[in-house]
Amino acid sequence: MRAAVVLVLALTAAPLLPAPAAAAAGAWGPDRAYLYLEGAPGAVLEDRLAVTNRDGEPVTLRLRADAAGPWIAFAARTVTVPARTRAQVPFTVTLPASTPPGGQTATITASGAGREEAVRLHLRVRGPLVAALTVEDVSYADGSIRYSLVNRGNTPLTPRVALRVDGLLGEVLSRPARVPTELPPGRRVTLSEPWSDPPHLDAVDIRVTASAPGAARAEATASRTFAAWPATATLLTGAVTAAALVLRRRVPSRRRGRTVPERRPAGAGA
Repeated sequence: MRAAVVLVLALTAAPLLPAPAAAAAGAWGPDRAYLYLEGAPGAVLEDRLAVTNRDGEPVTLRLRADAAGPWIAFAARTVTVPARTRAQVPFTVTLPASTPPGGQTATITASGAGREEAVRLHLRVRGPLVAALTVEDVSYADGSIRYSLVNRGNTPLTPRVALRVDGLLGEVLSRPARVPTELPPGRRVTLSEPWSDPPHLDAVDIRVTASAPGAARAEATASRTFAAWPATATLLTGAVTAAALVLRRRVPSRRRGRTVPERRPAGAGA
């Protein structure tokens, strides 16, 4: 494709970035700290990974890719770099037609001579960006409130999450918004918040609210009834005892107002 060729020429014509400081101390290192490619769904993008061998002996390297690994194809998985020479290994990134727009990342790793060096690949797929965030599966168990955050869009999100619990008599727990994790496109993550002192006797609503730049605010709730049996039994026993005392005070004694006949001595006259 013409667009891909123009992109490749622009990338390969750009000056190579210096190797990371960690690579300078070894016998070999990558000549770029990161790679950047951009294209539309369905495009095949090309670039080269340059590796410099600073040693006086040849070094054999093995290349691999993760994350978008199935999309990345190397001209050779193994390359031998002569002494004091820089080798360039071409590779392609194929974007399936169904690839959603947005940013994606991958890592290309070269290993050999007892060490590894990784180069990040930043991939930008053209198209409209959609930020969509949902909160799901709110629950409470074993001293923790659990919930799931789902990125249903095609752009990375940095959500802020707030937590609130309301009981029959008002607010029970409130925690301000915080950023628990970054959320790549299409990713689901399950998180938990410790809550070790829930009420002994209450019916509560647990509400988790999440927001992220560009995305509509999302929230989900769950209801939970707490009834600690020892405390409940104590309350019930106290209530029954109090009711029995009140009832006893209200019912008159059968002996009250009873007339006892006078006993006379035997033989006494009328």
